[in-house]
Amino acid sequence: MFLKSLSLANFRNYDKSNFNFSKDIAIIVGPNTAGKTNLAESIFYLSTGRGSKAEKDADLIRFSQNLARISGVLADKTELSVVVSKEESDTREIIRKKYLVNGVSKRRADFAGNLVCVLFSPEDLDIIIGGPNLRRRSLDNLLEQVDRDYRNATIVYTKALRQRNALLDKTRESGQRSEKLFEYWDSLLIDNAAVITKKREEFIQFINDFSKEIFDFIVFYDKSIVSSARLLQYRQAEVGAGVTLVGPHRDDLSFSMFPSTGSAGSLQTGSGQATTHDIKSFGSRGQQRLTILQLKIIELSFIEKIIGQKPILLLDDIFSELDEEHIKLVLDILGRQQSIVTTTHKEFVDPKILKNVDMIELGK
Repeated sequence: MFLKSLSLANFRNYDKSNFNFSKDIAIIVGPNTAGKTNLAESIFYLSTGRGSKAEKDADLIRFSQNLARISGVLADKTELSVVVSKEESDTREIIRKKYLVNGVSKRRADFAGNLVCVLFSPEDLDIIIGGPNLRRRSLDNLLEQVDRDYRNATIVYTKALRQRNALLDKTRESGQRSEKLFEYWDSLLIDNAAVITKKREEFIQFINDFSKEIFDFIVFYDKSIVSSARLLQYRQAEVGAGVTLVGPHRDDLSFSMFPSTGSAGSLQTGSGQATTHDIKSFGSRGQQRLTILQLKIIELSFIEKIIGQKPILLLDDIFSELDEEHIKLVLDILGRQQSIVTTTHKEFVDPKILKNVDMIELGK
């Protein structure tokens, strides 16, 4: 999989910009605020049809403009575009998104996955030390790219959850409950939750089975099962809270390391009997970084296994967060697939690598 060109119009700080890629490695150099992260984010948006972080779509549109466009052309000549527009009504701002593949309008479920990538940025440390919503979103960011059934399930589940929460809120206020309406949304919730949970379990099993060369860890999946019995169990509590209290939207993950130096191969994990230590609570900053780096390598392998192609690797300004040893580990990954790297200083990159890259300088 290879991105040949990228065009941005009124996307964040970009007015009209075009970028061409011909080498396996592209280095995007520029000072802070030059738009390096925005460029990486635009490629991720072409991959998933949404941003990597939970944020308002209106923020994608350049200030004082009403429409933003991200377009890309792949090596197989597939043309992808996302158009985000806004219009004002009497009461609110309306945001619309349009997804195009070779000029043909598509649903997001059919658009996502035409371009597949793995994004690694300094904010990814928050996957370990941040809240459960960040860990759930990291699962969605990966699985929605490579699994159409997962995409469809998350879209339907999100809609059912929103409607069911509205019903719960109405029930709390009125004291009246429409069982027929609840039965409909409950059924959608349960059926699609089963797909989401199964796919998440499969990926987490892949992580735990993976032979980790950089840092050995294990992931524990705290899944929130939704079923008729559990919905009945939480019935009164949900009415009191006004929201659905069980389901994949309540899932969480935890990362644990083994009682050794943390290097791979130091402990046999097959028995599952070894004591582990939660990386969030007991891991050093360096061990947390290595966990995320190892996780990104696993994601690259998982995607290749599922789709039979190497995804694009996006490294967004990570050198500022890593020491020399960790930078070397990252540089060893480059060249195995198309890699697009943003950095404030090209001196962070090995001169041997710089001899054969696309060098793009921003802010000039």
